[in-house]
Amino acid sequence: MGSRYILHLRFDLPTDHDAELPERLRRLLENITPRVQMIEPDSAALDLTGSLPYWRRDARGLTEVVQVRALAHLGLPSSAGCAGNRMLAAMACALTPPGRRTVIDDSPDAIRAFLRPRPVRELPGVGTRTAATLAEYGLHTVGDVADIPQATLQSLLGARAGRALHERAHGRDTQTVNPTPTPASITSEHHFTQDELDPAQRRRALLALADDLGTQLRATGQITTGLTCTVRYADLTSTRHSRTLPEATGHTVLLARTAYAMYDSLGLQRARVRSIQLRADALRPADRATRQLNLDAGDDKPLVIEAVADRARTRFGRQMLYPAALAINSRPSSARQQDRRQDQT
Repeated sequence: MGSRYILHLRFDLPTDHDAELPERLRRLLENITPRVQMIEPDSAALDLTGSLPYWRRDARGLTEVVQVRALAHLGLPSSAGCAGNRMLAAMACALTPPGRRTVIDDSPDAIRAFLRPRPVRELPGVGTRTAATLAEYGLHTVGDVADIPQATLQSLLGARAGRALHERAHGRDTQTVNPTPTPASITSEHHFTQDELDPAQRRRALLALADDLGTQLRATGQITTGLTCTVRYADLTSTRHSRTLPEATGHTVLLARTAYAMYDSLGLQRARVRSIQLRADALRPADRATRQLNLDAGDDKPLVIEAVADRARTRFGRQMLYPAALAINSRPSSARQQDRRQDQT
């Protein structure tokens, strides 16, 4: 059986791009291979395995073709990671600057050479708490984790989490590229004017993003079942964390709570943050929302005020009212909807 090659791409979409650009990008990628999965407006996964003989190129050569075509036809520079499975390809892409590519040969030696030196935090599913637990036992790199028995990891993290981490530390991943459209989503992004070190400014940006998403969701009669927070740093690397909401919602106060919790879980201290993106995932019609009984009674007042603010914004404009915490300075102008994708499942 021949080697398998998965390509993970992250595109540098302009903040003012037209709504048709993601679909045009999809069509361009499908001219390379029919197995294309758009993960979000600026990212995609492609299964190149069956297309390599047709194009008469190796994985690196076909990756270059994809990047050159995206740049020539759509003006989109990209970072690319290509490997034998989706996990490795995504990790390689995250470490690659725009306009470059990282290709990991589908061989045990190449996979070990790439994975073993990486910090264990870079493995999918390893958050701040798990990384801290592993660090207590001297497990700081992927190689450290790969060298201990699966049973030991299961005793530290639990049966399911330990088994999953053991597989990932050895570079094994069973995810496939699914060409079916992803559920609808809305994305809002804030670019700092300079690399931001102040946690208070980052928190204000998160609140502005949550407020922007909430306003858009309520205006279009939708709710979201989860959020994804992507933090990009000065060295062009990024961290992404997703969380399912306790209940599907379109309320800013509940979105902001989840955004704060996700960001805090990253454990960033002196990181130089260049931008923060917040995405509302798997949207549903608002008439399918439920109200859980375990919400604090204090939530009712903010939700009533929110409804009044929405009516005022509809009449006088969205910049007339916004959370008081954002009034210290002018509201971040880039905390606005950058892309709205309404693909149907």
